Amino acid sequence: MTASTHRLQHLVPATLIFALAATVTWLSFTREPADAFLFPRIISVVMIGLAVWNFARAALGLARVGTGLSTGLLIRTAPGVAVTLVYVFFVAKWLGFYPASWLACVMIYALYDPAPHSSAAAWAKRILVPAGFTVIIYLLFNTLLKVQTPRGIFF
Repeated sequence: MTASTHRLQHLVPATLIFALAATVTWLSFTREPADAFLFPRIISVVMIGLAVWNFARAALGLARVGTGLSTGLLIRTAPGVAVTLVYVFFVAKWLGFYPASWLACVMIYALYDPAPHSSAAAWAKRILVPAGFTVIIYLLFNTLLKVQTPRGIFF
């Protein structure tokens, strides 16, 4: 792999991450009510700082870890990315943040869990672990941080 190809393998993802961080930062500072966006503002400032650092390292050729994304890795991660995109852009707004988060976690867990899909014990774990995760996220966001989450048909 040539030096320019190696740099490009790091620069393309760094640029995409920077664009995402910039969008999240801009959205968090332009939405109202301001109190509801305090936590997203704090996270977005950290995110944009790390994205700038990552982009600068990639642009200067200082990112020397790994060889970039292989086709095989892209194919293996595509189903999880698809579930995440559907969750973010459609299901969270329709079902509500917490039920949609649980459903997305169950789907991603089922996609990548090597346990057989015919096993009842594996399905119990696939259902209960995301349920516990969702309860923790609810307690963190709703109770502790008072963050406004997307409302849907459930809550």
